[in-house]
Amino acid sequence: MVSPTNFLLHAFLWLALAATAFSLSPNFYHNVCPQALPAIKRVVEAAVHKERRLGASLLRLHFHDCFVNGCDGSLLLDSTSSFETEKNARGNLNSVRGFEVVDQIKAEVDRVCGRPVVSCADILAVAARDSVVTLGGPTWKVRLGRRDSTTASRTLADSVLPSASMDLPALINNFKNQGLNNRDLVALSGGHTIGLSQCVIFRDRIYNATNIDPAFAKERRATCPLTGGNTNLAPFDPTPARFDTAYFKNLVKERGLLTSDQALFSGGSTDKLVETYSKNPNAFWVDFGKSMIRMGNIKPLTGKQGQIRVNCRKVN
Repeated sequence: MVSPTNFLLHAFLWLALAATAFSLSPNFYHNVCPQALPAIKRVVEAAVHKERRLGASLLRLHFHDCFVNGCDGSLLLDSTSSFETEKNARGNLNSVRGFEVVDQIKAEVDRVCGRPVVSCADILAVAARDSVVTLGGPTWKVRLGRRDSTTASRTLADSVLPSASMDLPALINNFKNQGLNNRDLVALSGGHTIGLSQCVIFRDRIYNATNIDPAFAKERRATCPLTGGNTNLAPFDPTPARFDTAYFKNLVKERGLLTSDQALFSGGSTDKLVETYSKNPNAFWVDFGKSMIRMGNIKPLTGKQGQIRVNCRKVN
Protein backbone atom coordinates (compact mmCIF):
# COMPACT_ATOMS: atom_id res chain seq x y z
CA MET A 1 0.00 0.00 0.00
CA VAL A 2 1.32 3.47 -0.88
CA SER A 3 1.83 5.67 2.19
CA PRO A 4 0.02 9.05 2.27
CA THR A 5 3.44 10.78 2.28
CA ASN A 6 4.62 8.90 -0.81
CA PHE A 7 1.31 9.54 -2.55
CA LEU A 8 1.52 13.28 -1.83
CA LEU A 9 5.14 13.34 -3.01
CA HIS A 10 4.22 11.58 -6.27
CA ALA A 11 1.25 13.90 -6.75
CA PHE A 12 3.46 16.94 -6.17
CA LEU A 13 6.08 15.66 -8.65
CA TRP A 14 3.39 14.97 -11.25
CA LEU A 15 1.95 18.48 -10.83
CA ALA A 16 5.44 19.98 -11.09
CA LEU A 17 6.09 18.03 -14.30
CA ALA A 18 2.69 18.99 -15.70
CA ALA A 19 3.33 22.66 -14.93
CA THR A 20 6.72 22.42 -16.64
CA ALA A 21 5.27 20.62 -19.64
CA PHE A 22 2.53 23.18 -20.14
CA SER A 23 4.43 26.37 -19.29
CA LEU A 24 5.80 28.62 -22.01
CA SER A 25 9.47 28.38 -22.93
CA PRO A 26 11.79 30.27 -25.32
CA ASN A 27 13.05 26.85 -26.50
CA PHE A 28 9.65 25.35 -27.30
CA TYR A 29 10.36 24.89 -31.04
CA HIS A 30 14.08 24.10 -30.78
CA ASN A 31 13.62 20.39 -31.44
CA VAL A 32 10.31 20.42 -33.33
CA CYS A 33 11.28 23.08 -35.88
CA PRO A 34 14.50 25.06 -35.29
CA GLN A 35 13.90 26.95 -38.57
CA ALA A 36 10.63 28.49 -37.29
CA LEU A 37 11.93 31.63 -35.58
CA PRO A 38 14.41 32.59 -38.33
CA ALA A 39 11.56 32.21 -40.86
CA ILE A 40 9.32 34.58 -38.87
CA LYS A 41 12.16 37.09 -38.60
CA ARG A 42 12.80 37.02 -42.37
CA VAL A 43 9.18 37.78 -43.28
CA VAL A 44 8.81 40.48 -40.61
CA GLU A 45 12.01 42.24 -41.65
CA ALA A 46 11.01 42.21 -45.33
CA ALA A 47 7.51 43.54 -44.55
CA VAL A 48 8.72 46.28 -42.19
CA HIS A 49 11.50 47.42 -44.54
CA LYS A 50 8.87 47.71 -47.27
CA GLU A 51 6.43 49.64 -45.03
CA ARG A 52 7.84 50.89 -41.72
CA ARG A 53 4.39 51.40 -40.22
CA LEU A 54 3.79 47.64 -40.24
CA GLY A 55 6.20 47.29 -37.31
CA ALA A 56 3.76 49.15 -35.07
CA SER A 57 0.82 47.30 -36.61
CA LEU A 58 2.29 43.87 -35.80
CA LEU A 59 3.18 44.95 -32.25
CA ARG A 60 -0.40 46.15 -31.76
CA LEU A 61 -1.88 42.86 -33.02
CA HIS A 62 -0.13 40.97 -30.22
CA PHE A 63 -1.28 43.55 -27.64
CA HIS A 64 -4.91 43.50 -28.77
CA ASP A 65 -4.87 39.71 -28.96
CA CYS A 66 -3.54 39.24 -25.42
CA PHE A 67 -5.96 41.67 -23.78
CA VAL A 68 -9.01 39.72 -25.00
CA ASN A 69 -9.15 36.40 -23.16
CA GLY A 70 -5.38 35.92 -23.30
CA CYS A 71 -2.74 35.50 -26.02
CA ASP A 72 -4.58 32.91 -28.08
CA GLY A 73 -4.73 34.26 -31.64
CA SER A 74 -8.46 34.97 -31.31
CA LEU A 75 -8.04 38.41 -32.92
CA LEU A 76 -7.01 36.74 -36.19
CA LEU A 77 -10.26 34.78 -36.60
CA ASP A 78 -12.78 36.02 -39.16
CA SER A 79 -16.52 35.97 -38.34
CA THR A 80 -18.46 32.71 -38.57
CA SER A 81 -22.07 31.74 -37.87
CA SER A 82 -20.96 31.02 -34.27
CA PHE A 83 -19.19 34.29 -33.40
CA GLU A 84 -18.40 37.79 -34.66
CA THR A 85 -14.75 38.64 -35.27
CA GLU A 86 -12.86 40.75 -32.72
CA LYS A 87 -11.68 42.80 -35.70
CA ASN A 88 -15.09 44.56 -35.52
CA ALA A 89 -14.65 45.67 -31.90
CA ARG A 90 -14.52 49.42 -31.19
CA GLY A 91 -10.78 49.43 -30.52
CA ASN A 92 -10.03 47.38 -33.65
CA LEU A 93 -12.45 48.34 -36.45
CA ASN A 94 -10.73 50.09 -39.38
CA SER A 95 -7.67 50.24 -37.16
CA VAL A 96 -5.90 46.91 -36.61
CA ARG A 97 -3.88 45.83 -39.64
CA GLY A 98 -1.06 43.54 -40.72
CA PHE A 99 -3.18 40.40 -41.14
CA GLU A 100 -1.72 39.74 -44.61
CA VAL A 101 1.78 39.71 -43.10
CA VAL A 102 0.62 37.17 -40.50
CA ASP A 103 -0.71 35.02 -43.37
CA GLN A 104 2.67 35.27 -45.11
CA ILE A 105 4.52 34.32 -41.92
CA LYS A 106 2.21 31.34 -41.34
CA ALA A 107 2.71 30.07 -44.92
CA GLU A 108 6.51 30.40 -44.67
CA VAL A 109 6.76 28.81 -41.21
CA ASP A 110 4.57 25.86 -42.22
CA ARG A 111 6.70 25.47 -45.35
CA VAL A 112 10.04 25.34 -43.50
CA CYS A 113 8.61 23.16 -40.72
CA GLY A 114 6.92 20.81 -43.19
CA ARG A 115 3.58 21.00 -41.34
CA PRO A 116 1.61 23.33 -39.04
CA VAL A 117 3.50 23.15 -35.72
CA VAL A 118 3.76 26.85 -34.81
CA SER A 119 0.58 28.44 -33.48
CA CYS A 120 -0.79 31.73 -34.78
CA ALA A 121 -0.67 33.06 -31.20
CA ASP A 122 3.08 32.37 -31.05
CA ILE A 123 3.54 33.95 -34.48
CA LEU A 124 2.01 37.18 -33.11
CA ALA A 125 4.30 37.12 -30.07
CA VAL A 126 7.47 36.60 -32.12
CA ALA A 127 6.44 39.04 -34.88
CA ALA A 128 5.89 41.75 -32.23
CA ARG A 129 9.43 41.26 -30.89
CA ASP A 130 11.00 41.10 -34.37
CA SER A 131 9.14 44.27 -35.41
CA VAL A 132 10.53 46.20 -32.45
CA VAL A 133 14.07 44.95 -33.16
CA THR A 134 13.77 45.80 -36.87
CA LEU A 135 12.87 49.39 -35.92
CA GLY A 136 15.92 49.71 -33.68
CA GLY A 137 14.40 48.64 -30.37
CA PRO A 138 15.33 46.07 -27.70
CA THR A 139 15.10 42.31 -27.96
CA TRP A 140 13.78 39.82 -25.42
CA LYS A 141 13.36 36.05 -25.19
CA VAL A 142 9.80 35.31 -26.29
CA ARG A 143 8.21 32.49 -24.29
CA LEU A 144 6.57 30.03 -26.69
CA GLY A 145 4.17 27.11 -26.66
CA ARG A 146 0.84 28.93 -26.89
CA ARG A 147 -1.98 27.24 -28.75
CA ASP A 148 -4.78 28.85 -30.77
CA SER A 149 -8.33 29.49 -29.61
CA THR A 150 -11.32 27.99 -31.37
CA THR A 151 -13.52 31.03 -30.80
CA ALA A 152 -13.46 34.83 -30.51
CA SER A 153 -15.51 37.47 -28.70
CA ARG A 154 -16.24 40.89 -30.13
CA THR A 155 -18.31 41.69 -27.01
CA LEU A 156 -15.39 40.98 -24.69
CA ALA A 157 -13.03 42.96 -26.94
CA ASP A 158 -15.41 45.93 -26.73
CA SER A 159 -15.32 45.84 -22.94
CA VAL A 160 -11.64 45.12 -22.17
CA LEU A 161 -9.50 46.88 -24.79
CA PRO A 162 -8.12 50.16 -23.40
CA SER A 163 -9.59 53.29 -24.96
CA ALA A 164 -7.71 56.36 -26.21
CA SER A 165 -9.95 58.53 -24.04
CA MET A 166 -9.10 56.81 -20.73
CA ASP A 167 -7.68 58.79 -17.80
CA LEU A 168 -4.96 57.40 -15.53
CA PRO A 169 -7.21 55.62 -12.96
CA ALA A 170 -9.10 53.90 -15.80
CA LEU A 171 -5.84 52.83 -17.48
CA ILE A 172 -4.38 51.52 -14.22
CA ASN A 173 -7.55 49.52 -13.57
CA ASN A 174 -7.65 48.22 -17.16
CA PHE A 175 -4.10 46.88 -16.90
CA LYS A 176 -4.63 45.58 -13.37
CA ASN A 177 -7.51 43.46 -14.69
CA GLN A 178 -4.95 41.77 -16.97
CA GLY A 179 -2.53 41.15 -14.09
CA LEU A 180 -0.30 44.04 -15.18
CA ASN A 181 1.02 46.80 -12.92
CA ASN A 182 1.76 50.52 -13.33
CA ARG A 183 5.27 49.87 -14.64
CA ASP A 184 3.83 47.54 -17.29
CA LEU A 185 1.28 50.23 -18.20
CA VAL A 186 3.90 52.91 -18.79
CA ALA A 187 6.44 50.62 -20.46
CA LEU A 188 3.91 49.04 -22.82
CA SER A 189 2.39 52.43 -23.66
CA GLY A 190 5.90 53.26 -24.83
CA GLY A 191 5.12 51.03 -27.80
CA HIS A 192 3.55 54.23 -29.15
CA THR A 193 7.09 55.37 -29.90
CA ILE A 194 6.42 53.72 -33.28
CA GLY A 195 3.40 54.12 -35.51
CA LEU A 196 0.60 56.52 -36.33
CA SER A 197 -2.91 57.32 -35.17
CA GLN A 198 -6.04 58.48 -36.98
CA CYS A 199 -7.50 61.98 -36.59
CA VAL A 200 -10.82 60.59 -35.33
CA ILE A 201 -8.97 59.10 -32.32
CA PHE A 202 -7.12 62.24 -31.20
CA ARG A 203 -9.40 65.04 -32.49
CA ASP A 204 -11.08 65.68 -29.12
CA ARG A 205 -7.71 66.13 -27.40
CA ILE A 206 -6.20 68.61 -29.88
CA TYR A 207 -9.32 70.83 -29.85
CA ASN A 208 -10.49 70.53 -26.23
CA ALA A 209 -7.66 69.46 -23.88
CA THR A 210 -6.09 71.93 -21.46
CA ASN A 211 -2.99 69.84 -20.70
CA ILE A 212 -1.58 70.18 -24.23
CA ASP A 213 1.24 72.29 -25.67
CA PRO A 214 -0.57 74.97 -27.76
CA ALA A 215 1.99 74.84 -30.58
CA PHE A 216 1.62 71.06 -30.77
CA ALA A 217 -2.19 71.31 -30.83
CA LYS A 218 -2.01 73.86 -33.64
CA GLU A 219 0.40 71.65 -35.61
CA ARG A 220 -1.91 68.64 -35.32
CA ARG A 221 -5.04 70.61 -36.22
CA ALA A 222 -3.45 71.45 -39.58
CA THR A 223 -4.03 67.85 -40.73
CA CYS A 224 -7.00 67.02 -38.47
CA PRO A 225 -9.94 69.38 -39.04
CA LEU A 226 -12.93 69.63 -36.71
CA THR A 227 -15.04 67.84 -39.31
CA GLY A 228 -13.88 65.39 -41.96
CA GLY A 229 -10.44 63.88 -42.36
CA ASN A 230 -11.19 61.11 -39.87
CA THR A 231 -8.58 58.76 -41.30
CA ASN A 232 -5.83 61.38 -41.66
CA LEU A 233 -2.74 60.05 -39.89
CA ALA A 234 -0.35 61.66 -37.41
CA PRO A 235 2.70 60.16 -35.65
CA PHE A 236 2.72 59.53 -31.90
CA ASP A 237 6.14 61.17 -31.73
CA PRO A 238 8.57 62.85 -34.17
CA THR A 239 10.31 59.53 -35.04
CA PRO A 240 7.45 57.06 -35.78
CA ALA A 241 9.71 54.60 -37.63
CA ARG A 242 12.32 54.38 -34.86
CA PHE A 243 11.90 52.66 -31.51
CA ASP A 244 13.33 55.26 -29.11
CA THR A 245 12.32 57.41 -26.13
CA ALA A 246 10.88 60.36 -28.10
CA TYR A 247 7.36 59.29 -27.00
CA PHE A 248 8.21 59.93 -23.34
CA LYS A 249 10.06 63.16 -24.12
CA ASN A 250 6.86 64.31 -25.85
CA LEU A 251 4.75 63.50 -22.78
CA VAL A 252 6.98 65.61 -20.52
CA LYS A 253 6.37 68.53 -22.93
CA GLU A 254 2.58 67.88 -22.94
CA ARG A 255 2.80 66.69 -26.55
CA GLY A 256 1.06 63.35 -26.05
CA LEU A 257 -1.14 62.60 -29.06
CA LEU A 258 -3.90 60.67 -27.28
CA THR A 259 -5.66 61.50 -24.04
CA SER A 260 -4.50 58.11 -22.74
CA ASP A 261 -0.89 58.98 -23.66
CA GLN A 262 -0.81 62.30 -21.80
CA ALA A 263 -2.63 60.71 -18.85
CA LEU A 264 0.66 58.98 -18.00
CA PHE A 265 2.23 62.39 -17.31
CA SER A 266 -0.46 64.54 -15.76
CA GLY A 267 0.47 64.96 -12.10
CA GLY A 268 -0.30 61.34 -11.23
CA SER A 269 1.50 58.27 -9.91
CA THR A 270 3.22 57.45 -13.22
CA ASP A 271 4.90 60.85 -13.79
CA LYS A 272 8.21 59.79 -12.26
CA LEU A 273 8.50 56.70 -14.45
CA VAL A 274 7.74 58.69 -17.61
CA GLU A 275 10.53 61.12 -16.64
CA THR A 276 12.91 58.22 -16.01
CA TYR A 277 12.22 56.67 -19.40
CA SER A 278 12.51 60.04 -21.16
CA LYS A 279 16.08 60.39 -19.83
CA ASN A 280 17.20 56.77 -19.68
CA PRO A 281 16.63 54.69 -22.84
CA ASN A 282 18.21 51.61 -21.25
CA ALA A 283 15.72 51.64 -18.37
CA PHE A 284 12.85 51.79 -20.87
CA TRP A 285 14.29 49.03 -23.05
CA VAL A 286 14.80 46.65 -20.12
CA ASP A 287 11.33 47.28 -18.71
CA PHE A 288 9.66 47.09 -22.12
CA GLY A 289 11.11 43.60 -22.70
CA LYS A 290 10.05 42.42 -19.24
CA SER A 291 6.54 43.83 -19.67
CA MET A 292 6.16 42.24 -23.13
CA ILE A 293 7.01 38.88 -21.57
CA ARG A 294 4.47 39.49 -18.78
CA MET A 295 1.79 40.49 -21.29
CA GLY A 296 2.63 37.44 -23.43
CA ASN A 297 1.92 35.25 -20.40
CA ILE A 298 -1.73 36.34 -20.11
CA LYS A 299 -3.90 33.20 -20.03
CA PRO A 300 -2.18 31.19 -22.78
CA LEU A 301 -3.73 27.96 -24.03
CA THR A 302 -1.13 25.19 -23.63
CA GLY A 303 -0.77 21.42 -23.72
CA LYS A 304 -3.88 19.92 -25.29
CA GLN A 305 -5.97 23.09 -25.01
CA GLY A 306 -7.03 24.81 -28.22
CA GLN A 307 -5.37 23.81 -31.48
CA ILE A 308 -2.62 24.71 -33.95
CA ARG A 309 -4.55 26.42 -36.73
CA VAL A 310 -3.76 25.57 -40.34
CA ASN A 311 -5.14 28.96 -41.41
CA CYS A 312 -4.84 31.77 -38.84
CA ARG A 313 -8.16 33.27 -40.01
CA LYS A 314 -10.30 30.21 -39.27
CA VAL A 315 -10.71 27.32 -36.88
CA ASN A 316 -9.55 23.93 -38.19
